[in-house]
Amino acid sequence: MLRKQSGLLYAIHQGIDLMIVAVCFYCAYLSKIALPEGLGGLANEYSYNFLLLMTLGSFQISLRLFGAYEQYRKLSLRRVIARTFKATMTGMAGIVFLCYLLHFEAVSRLLLAIFSIYTFLGLTLFKCALYKMLARTRSQDYNTRSILVIGSRQRAVDFIKMITRRRETGYRIRGCLETCDQEELVGDRVYESVKIIGTLDIFKTLLKNETIDEIVFALPLKKVVNIHEYIYFAEEMGKNVRVLPDFQMHKIKYFPQTAKVNIEDFLGVTTLALSSVPKNSNELLLKSFIDYVGALLGIILLSPVFLLISLAIKATSKGPILFSQERAGLNGRRFKVHKFRTMVVNAEELKNTLLAENEVDGPVFKIKKDPRITGIGSFIRKTSLDELPQLFNVLQGEMSLVGPRPPIPAEVERYKLWQRRRLSMKPGLTCIWQVSGRNELSFEQWMNMDMEYIDNWSLGLDLKLLLLTVKEVTFGGGR
Repeated sequence: MLRKQSGLLYAIHQGIDLMIVAVCFYCAYLSKIALPEGLGGLANEYSYNFLLLMTLGSFQISLRLFGAYEQYRKLSLRRVIARTFKATMTGMAGIVFLCYLLHFEAVSRLLLAIFSIYTFLGLTLFKCALYKMLARTRSQDYNTRSILVIGSRQRAVDFIKMITRRRETGYRIRGCLETCDQEELVGDRVYESVKIIGTLDIFKTLLKNETIDEIVFALPLKKVVNIHEYIYFAEEMGKNVRVLPDFQMHKIKYFPQTAKVNIEDFLGVTTLALSSVPKNSNELLLKSFIDYVGALLGIILLSPVFLLISLAIKATSKGPILFSQERAGLNGRRFKVHKFRTMVVNAEELKNTLLAENEVDGPVFKIKKDPRITGIGSFIRKTSLDELPQLFNVLQGEMSLVGPRPPIPAEVERYKLWQRRRLSMKPGLTCIWQVSGRNELSFEQWMNMDMEYIDNWSLGLDLKLLLLTVKEVTFGGGR
């Protein structure tokens, strides 16, 4: 199961960088003043507070420009340090340019030199420590990503070697698939414990039934008959697809419907990457930060509500306070979702006797006057307060504040292919469906709304949906 406990570190990465820059500026300022006569002292006619603001702005831009916040699992430590050096030099160049532009001619060049040394050392020490900590975490099988490799010959072997030798990246090879005419190779070992687990005949079944995060085509594309069908299937499910360098790329003859195509560096290898999920890494990091902070504040501020609901449930019905159920999360990963119990203890068993009364289409089950719901449960569900314990799921990194609702695995098995793409983003407490008359909408409309959210995601949309959710909870629009 994917454990994004390191997500908070990534989310506040930029803030810590800027704090380091500010501390280094202050230390450089004190160091310059403390130097012997002739070297020490500073011109008083300039506001060094304003210079610090310019410095923070310059470094914020330069750090982003040189990919300082790209996922560390894709980079070597040497490249992280090299990017830090380039960002420091570019940030300093930006400060010098601004000083020239604003006629800050008396700003001490020695101060800037001391500051650049302090900043490079400070940022490098922090990033090395963060890199090592994240690498250690991934080496222990936390925050991993599963890769399915298409091909098993030299190109695939070289790629698999690179992945398996760098266990700290968190990438794990699920296995290799060969072309349909190579069935006799199934079971053969490709490299170390990686084997050929089947041919492309099982490609669709594998993606439907197992947690696969990325598919890498590591064979001459001309060997795959109708390769566009496999890429289209993966795109429909919201899976990332990579193609290793191949002079036959023109043979794909495929135009993505929703995925965005990029040339990406992947652990030092240039790949053609197709992704159906948002790629704005800075905004996604901020979303993760908002999730953690929002969940933590929500739990603290709403603790009296948690207590009152718990007492009400205990006083009005027999059974536990919380109801836990297995759900499908990001790319099908299973996790336990927590809710306040609103039904009788044997509700799941009684469900089979009520299937004929289901009032919604598709694989979900809902009826307006569900006899399994307790007295207090009706109120809790109407106000959506039963979902509050899922704030702990958000803290554990299994859910987000905003995102498609986590489905029951049995429901996922009955999804159409395009509906499975809703699993390509982390599930959330609320989404468009929750604030758009969910009781009156068809299952197809629900799924379309989740696709709309994924395709048009932004922080602004998340904020809008959170505000609408508060309104929905206040006026009791749930069921």
